[in-house]
Amino acid sequence: MSEVNRGSRVGGWTRFVTARPRLSLLAALVITALAVFAGSGVGDRMGSGGWEDPAASSTYATKALEREFPASQPNLLLLVDAGGKGVDDPAVAAEARRLTERLAAEDGVVGVGSYWQTRAPALRAEDGGEALIAARIVGTEKEAGETLERIAPEFRGTQGSLDVSVGGPVAVRHEMQAIIQEDLLRAELIALPVTLVLLVMVFGSAIAALLPLGIGIVAILGTNAVLRGITEITDVSVFAQNLTTALGLGLAVDYALFIVRRFREELAEGVDVRDAVGTTLRTAGRTVLFSALTVAVSLAAMMVFPQYFLRSFAYAGIAVVLLAAAAALILLPAALMLLGHRVNSLDLRRLFGKARKKPVPGDGTADGTLEGTSGGWGRTAALVMRRAPLFAVATATGLVLLGLPFLGVKFGTADDRQLPSSAEARVVQEDIRSGFPGSPGGGLEVLGEGGATAAEYADYRDRVAALPDVLRVDGPVVSGDHAYFTVLPSGEAVDQDTQRLVRELRAEPAAFDTSVTGTAAVLVDSKDAIGDRVPLAAGIIVVVTLLLVFLLTGSVLIPIQAVALNALSLTAMFGAVVWVFQDGHLSGFLGFTPTGDIETTLPVLMFCVAFGLSMDYGVFLISRIKEEYDRSGDHERSVIFGLQRTGGLITAAAVILAVVMVAIGTSRVTNTMMLGLGIALAVVMDAMVVRSLLVPAVMKLTGRATWWAPGPLRRFHERFGVSEGGSHPAALAGGTDGTGGSDGAVSGAGERDKVGV
Repeated sequence: MSEVNRGSRVGGWTRFVTARPRLSLLAALVITALAVFAGSGVGDRMGSGGWEDPAASSTYATKALEREFPASQPNLLLLVDAGGKGVDDPAVAAEARRLTERLAAEDGVVGVGSYWQTRAPALRAEDGGEALIAARIVGTEKEAGETLERIAPEFRGTQGSLDVSVGGPVAVRHEMQAIIQEDLLRAELIALPVTLVLLVMVFGSAIAALLPLGIGIVAILGTNAVLRGITEITDVSVFAQNLTTALGLGLAVDYALFIVRRFREELAEGVDVRDAVGTTLRTAGRTVLFSALTVAVSLAAMMVFPQYFLRSFAYAGIAVVLLAAAAALILLPAALMLLGHRVNSLDLRRLFGKARKKPVPGDGTADGTLEGTSGGWGRTAALVMRRAPLFAVATATGLVLLGLPFLGVKFGTADDRQLPSSAEARVVQEDIRSGFPGSPGGGLEVLGEGGATAAEYADYRDRVAALPDVLRVDGPVVSGDHAYFTVLPSGEAVDQDTQRLVRELRAEPAAFDTSVTGTAAVLVDSKDAIGDRVPLAAGIIVVVTLLLVFLLTGSVLIPIQAVALNALSLTAMFGAVVWVFQDGHLSGFLGFTPTGDIETTLPVLMFCVAFGLSMDYGVFLISRIKEEYDRSGDHERSVIFGLQRTGGLITAAAVILAVVMVAIGTSRVTNTMMLGLGIALAVVMDAMVVRSLLVPAVMKLTGRATWWAPGPLRRFHERFGVSEGGSHPAALAGGTDGTGGSDGAVSGAGERDKVGV
């Protein structure tokens, strides 16, 4: 494709988005209002599970047991406190039986049983003061939640002489969902005003500060509408709403900062408003588009995993990224066309006696006071490049050391301890965990199918009971051609011994078909599903990222550097996750209960999100370096210039996104806290350490070879790639240092006057 053709396309886009700015903004207002209506109540339609593999053996066994033996899979527990009389007191027993009969009569409730019916020791507290009524609420997560909401008020609290609390897996999920929605609202109320204040500090102008906030609100509301539609066809996790808020605000701020900053630079150089918008779209707009694609690819990689918990973040992430980019590339230019020079209006810093200085053409800061290598970011880049080996080795070593705790990671599954200690569902589970015999929730169920004789069932039970990690085997309970055994492990519910026991049970020969379920079995299957698909997800992220960065830069080395340095920037996050949330350091300060492991899907989610955000900042920096290199052909000056022009911008964007993520991290649900605080740390480390120190040091060490590409790839980039700015003859011809020539430095996209706006 010729440069002229490429430029005309850009010119056409500029004309499209600026031709009817008022009409564009009015249409956006109408669409946003419709999105508010379409997305209302989306949280009520979401689930709070999704950690299991739907195709796994444990999932099959769970569904079969629910169908054939409802009482074997209770998800509702009523903890009955006898009030000091003891659960065997005749009056208590009579009241408890009546309570059991009432529960059994409720619609949607099956498999009701209690201590007073079965006299099972596992249903009676060791001190005799409490006992359990167990049942199963049938239906989907949403249907089960609705049933719980309907019946819980009828059974909770004082029931005659008894005091009843509601617990069980369905209550844990329901309470978790309610808390997440409450915490999300609080996070938004914290993040929005703080973000606005920070934007005013960055821009000076209140008008300019409101633009990113508006883009973020459009992206969040639009994504809620998209998720509402997706809930009609598949399960979506309520946790995905947190990502919608965080990325909606964070990326909108990133994209709007980049575009508004470039627009103001063009105005400061005396360019008229329409041409300033055109140049902004041709340069910053293209960078935003490539950045959005890299972030979307990182999030889309979660689609390869079968757990709907992870897939939900892909749905939300892709939608919010694309909507934020679309709003930044369509609505924002329309707003800038209408505002023109008024984008600098309402300088609130005058209230504090610090009016904004008049921008100077060619400036390097928001105040327009820096040129060349002057100013903080320019001096930082120059210092780093003078001592490049020292900074490269020291920074990389420090990041690796921060990540070392992750070598001791232990994977587990989420349970009631994710909830705050005051949550009713958790209180019930804690009472059961500490006061009832056995390992509540840790039992394994073995489903037998195909029919067998009593002798064959007995032989299988005896062989299972002889396994080294088995405490006791109960059963079989037989119904037609189906039977099930309950295997109680000698260890904890999901420790390594119990996980090994799952594999031993699956390998144990039997005269009938067997499948195993239970908490540890679900964890084993989840780990296997994730482990099998991690290479594919990582491959998608790496390959597409390499391609996109190559199309942006035309370099072979820069994409490799980008992927490697981005991955390195995440080490601190993963190390902190293990040190804090697994090992329990700072648990008292942060107010959570450490469980000694990390939920299996969380590292995958955090990697995809944090890697995408790191690439977001990386593309901003690389594109500005490339633009200057195309103009001047001076590699070292281009790196300094790029950091000078984007260092403050990236840092401001990172701080704002970190504020949003920390607001998410104030959640009372541990996994949400981990997600928010972990990604906030990753974003800050990437912007303030990797982009400021490691990138310029590595680019200094690689020198002009940074821009090298072999002939076929160089010609591919000339035809399909994207570049901005004028191309200096030295950049076109390459250097004399062995990296130029026909296979040397990569050409730019053509001189500036060839690109129409």
